[in-house]
Amino acid sequence: MSDQNLAEWRKLALALEDQVNKVIVGQNHVIRLITTSIFARGHVLLEGDVGVGKTTILKAFARCIGGGYERIEGTIDLMPNDLIYHTYLGEDGKPHVDSGPVLKSGENLSIFFFNEINRARPQVHSLMLRIMAEKTLSAFNKEFKFPHLVVFADRNQVEKEETFEIPSAARDRFTMEIPIGIPQDDTIMTNLIFDTRFHDADKLIEKAKENLLKFNKLNDVSDA
Repeated sequence: MSDQNLAEWRKLALALEDQVNKVIVGQNHVIRLITTSIFARGHVLLEGDVGVGKTTILKAFARCIGGGYERIEGTIDLMPNDLIYHTYLGEDGKPHVDSGPVLKSGENLSIFFFNEINRARPQVHSLMLRIMAEKTLSAFNKEFKFPHLVVFADRNQVEKEETFEIPSAARDRFTMEIPIGIPQDDTIMTNLIFDTRFHDADKLIEKAKENLLKFNKLNDVSDA
């Protein structure tokens, strides 16, 4: 990749940060680190309490880079197959099978958020970590590929009962562990509490420019 192309990608990276900073205030450092991880194609473990804006940040990034955004909640009864498919009875009374969050967007899956991953059992961790490492999945006698996938996960740090921490040896699948805290600036906190603009996350996310980057070109940057 030429110096000119790298300079153009740098401008896009800064523009990406600027767009997400329009959605989330007081998290400039976090947004810089997530931008770095997206360009490096590295998975991220987010560290932060409930309500600090993790979902909003990731949805804003997903809007800007395009591709599929999927999310799953870690629970004690979550099974590995819940990542892949779910079954239900249709109105016709017959069983149906739909794609789970990992398969729903197919090869276009760009950001996957595993919320409270430590609430899920080790068997679920094992499948998720394998997908992260190999970016492939064998199911239904087919091999599915996720060449553009970046996984973000966070842990419930408040409740310790019925949680299953990821072993230290497995955490090396994450390129970064990024702490996200409540902004310490009093002015920012006052605005977040009392300014109604910050009370509707969906409207905030719409401020971010859609498809600013091409998600399917980011691998070329990291390989350069």
